[in-house]
Amino acid sequence: MPIKIPDNLPAKEVLNQENIFAMDETVAYHQDIRPLRIAILNLMPTKETTETQLLRLLSNTALQVEFVLLHPKTHTSKNTSPEHLEMFYKTFEDIKDERFDGMIITGAPVEQMDFEDVHYWDELKNIMDWSIDNVTSTLHICWASQAGLYHHFDVPKYTVDQKVFGVFPHMITEENVKLLRGFDEFFFVPQSRHTEVRREDIENDERLVILSESEESGIYIVATKDGKQIFVTGHSEYDPLSLKWEYDRDVNKGMDVAIPRNYYPNDDPSKKPMITWRAHANLLFSNWLNYYVYQETPYDLNAGRELSALSACL
Repeated sequence: MPIKIPDNLPAKEVLNQENIFAMDETVAYHQDIRPLRIAILNLMPTKETTETQLLRLLSNTALQVEFVLLHPKTHTSKNTSPEHLEMFYKTFEDIKDERFDGMIITGAPVEQMDFEDVHYWDELKNIMDWSIDNVTSTLHICWASQAGLYHHFDVPKYTVDQKVFGVFPHMITEENVKLLRGFDEFFFVPQSRHTEVRREDIENDERLVILSESEESGIYIVATKDGKQIFVTGHSEYDPLSLKWEYDRDVNKGMDVAIPRNYYPNDDPSKKPMITWRAHANLLFSNWLNYYVYQETPYDLNAGRELSALSACL
């Protein structure tokens, strides 16, 4: 089944041009299927680009998916029009009494700030706390993975000497994990960050397990042992030219930035980038949707709320 996309969301036209099956809301309404409800908290400045990247991956599954786009109420976006936010986005206040099968929290360009200095930090903490009881599984991406590990498990982040920038080979570090089913022994992932989390801090908490890492770029995937929280430090959702856009932007600013590693043939920015992560990205998201969301969520989402309330009374 396809992903349900609002008829006039800009991402819909892009996905149609890529031959990705996206169903109109009017058609989906007549199917006798309960779609998975996924909340997407989009913290990225270029929201329309991130919408397309994530919806592209969520659509590559046999499951029918509908999504709700969220943005922080306490942040004013400078790169997305108020009209777009008004038409397609909600805030936490709008959905806090609802339940979702899954949730995605994106990265944000604030990683070099202390968490407490991010002006929507308190709002984000409330959302992450809410997700524990109201979302079956939450996928945290890039900065959100660091924010989630810090908030829930007191795992600190550290500034690296040189930006982790490029496409790096990663390996599986925990066998027989459903999230990693079908993965090759080595697979590639785009990374773009100035900070990292470290193995020793994660291993100090018995609730966490490291699923994947890279000798060059460090920790990649961490999860709680119950699968309710998954933390992904990289950008498997990136478009083919996302790293090029970041590199060109920084060069045009006069910054001393290294060429993204393992990205351009012969490290030549005049050549077309090599795309080596697309298959892994699709498998990561389809495994998450199937094994951690669809297979675990109740058909009646409110049933989960009733069980939580009953457990609290016992």
